[in-house]
Amino acid sequence: MLHLSAWREMLAYILPYRKLVITGGILSTIGSLIGLVQPVVTKDLVDSLERDETVAGSLLLLTAAVLLGAVITAIGSYLLGRSAESVVRDSRHGLVGRILRLRIPQTSRFPPGDLMSRVTADTTLLREVASQALVDSGRGLLMLIAILVMMFLMDPVLVLVTVGVLVFAGLLIGLVVPFFSRYNEHVQRALGEISNTLERSLGAFRMIKASGSEPQEEAKAVAATTTAWKYGVRLAGLNGLVGAGAVLAIHVSFLAVLGIGGARVATGEIQIGTLVAFLLYLFYLFEPVGSLLEAASNFSAGVASVRRIREVQQLDVEPEPESELARVSEGNGFGSGETARTGPASLEFQEVVFRYPGTTPVVHHGVSIDIPPGGITALVGPSGAGKSTVFALLERFYEPDSGRILLDGHDIRDWPLHQLRAAIGYVEQDAPVLAGTLRENLLIGVPHADDADIDRVLRRTRLDQLVSRLPAGVDTTVGHRGNTLSGGERQRVAVARALLRRPRLLLLDEVTSQLDAVNELALRDAIAEAGRELTVVVVAHRLSTVVQADRIVVMDGGLVRAVGTHGELVGADPLYRELATTQLLVPKESGAPEDERATTR
Repeated sequence: MLHLSAWREMLAYILPYRKLVITGGILSTIGSLIGLVQPVVTKDLVDSLERDETVAGSLLLLTAAVLLGAVITAIGSYLLGRSAESVVRDSRHGLVGRILRLRIPQTSRFPPGDLMSRVTADTTLLREVASQALVDSGRGLLMLIAILVMMFLMDPVLVLVTVGVLVFAGLLIGLVVPFFSRYNEHVQRALGEISNTLERSLGAFRMIKASGSEPQEEAKAVAATTTAWKYGVRLAGLNGLVGAGAVLAIHVSFLAVLGIGGARVATGEIQIGTLVAFLLYLFYLFEPVGSLLEAASNFSAGVASVRRIREVQQLDVEPEPESELARVSEGNGFGSGETARTGPASLEFQEVVFRYPGTTPVVHHGVSIDIPPGGITALVGPSGAGKSTVFALLERFYEPDSGRILLDGHDIRDWPLHQLRAAIGYVEQDAPVLAGTLRENLLIGVPHADDADIDRVLRRTRLDQLVSRLPAGVDTTVGHRGNTLSGGERQRVAVARALLRRPRLLLLDEVTSQLDAVNELALRDAIAEAGRELTVVVVAHRLSTVVQADRIVVMDGGLVRAVGTHGELVGADPLYRELATTQLLVPKESGAPEDERATTR
């Protein structure tokens, strides 16, 4: 059942290119069948020589058959190769699109390196399976039948000797196919582990070097490489066994045919030309038998590949976004079939309960927050209070177990996901920057922004001074994960990218934690300016960020325990006062000046 299912899935990949595959298969088969003329012509040539007749015509015909067969086979092979590459391209496109649309909880199912291996190595196996294996099996079977028919027409007795070849090859195929599939899957999983190890190591390259952990990381990669080698060697052994068995069977058959056929020539039952032609056909069996065995091997590899691709295809994904043109025309508004809204958005959490999938602890125990449009709201509290989880739920990376989250008075689950995220600017705590140029990083999600927009956000985040020092300005490459930038620069790039989206709701998670005093002041001014235009929600520990907020929400143990301004909360809430004297590092006197600048990280 698994093999039948795998065949159906592989045929689904081929279906769009069926005309190309069929044409290529027919031409390749015709080219191979033309080759079957050669033994017949050879028989006539030998007979002519035996009768002292001219052989010029036979040689000319033989040459023409060879050339014609080669040309037709070359064209067929090109068409099959083109269709195979198209199948690989389509499978990769589909797989990449699905991976990028995975729901956040699903990404923990497979490491990133393993997913990369499925896109590259596993889809590559479809190249041979989706076209060549299918054609080889059909062509090999047709060639096998044609050769047996030609041999039967020459001498039915000698055909019986060759039956052993077919029986032997069939037994080999039946015995080794399960092992091919099993070993190929082990190899593919090991390749995925190699990719995952390297991806993880390169993502924390400096840490690995600083800690001297290269030997440990190398050992993990070597272990996976050894596993791939072990099962690769077993596959090579199986291929060698099958190939040697097929060759041995044909050679044994050759000796038997030579002995029996020689006796029949001696008794005059057949001519010497017939025996020569029969022996040539016998060696022609190498190609169809080899094609069938190779097709079986490739199919087994394809079964392992399809199984791994299917695992990704069965993961839950988010809805596909509409076209970029539709997104741009709709603007950054919430609504379904209504006019896009402008201005700051209102936000409300109503008794939200949430735990991360696959974990026991509850993160939010009925969180209720009411944030009016506009202004700055700061979320503060000890580690594990659920502050950053508020942002994850707003972006619908996760769904609450119960309760509702409202934007502009409507449940966020009622809005199209791409519209919701288009209206939100989100800056993560680690401020990821992708490999590429600074311009490419700024334009993520807003590819149509012009230079004036870019200049505006660069000035607001004080990145204009950095850009003036870069050799190619905003078109300077920033390295893998932005490793040529400092931590503070990466944070400002993330903030600039969010502001470039012109969101209605701006979510900032610890955006000032890596800034010096001068740039922190600039970013504070940018946040204050943004608060006059849209709704800003910030998770922060720095006093300078918190005290400028219009309202502060104190969270503890997955609950909201207090809401107010800095002055109100210092006097009214013991936890906030404790945070102010420890994490925020303000003097214990409630009347402490608000320009303290200490930081906890």
